[in-house]
Amino acid sequence: MMTESGFLQHTDALFAHIEDQIDEGGWDFDCRFAGNVLTIEADNGTQIIVNRHTPNQELWIAAKSGGYHFSEQNGRWLATRDGSEFFAVLNEALSAACGEAVQIDAFA
Repeated sequence: MMTESGFLQHTDALFAHIEDQIDEGGWDFDCRFAGNVLTIEADNGTQIIVNRHTPNQELWIAAKSGGYHFSEQNGRWLATRDGSEFFAVLNEALSAACGEAVQIDAFA
């Protein structure tokens, strides 16, 4: 388990990576980072919320497809419910929101 400050630094960098990948990919999303929440909004108003939950050191994704909690395991963020990988779930939610394939590379 990371220290709290290590978790915050890592997730700040992860959120910046997501924003950078969206900008580089040219997908039509607006990103807003406030507090512990990264809100990604498509042109049609669909939102994907990425939240960090510091006490449990988890990342959460809220999307039309559902809510997901991820914990870090051996350098990968995996869903606590079914073991799905964070970026696979995020890419699926973003692709559904904008109607085209979105591929954000994993962040180490």
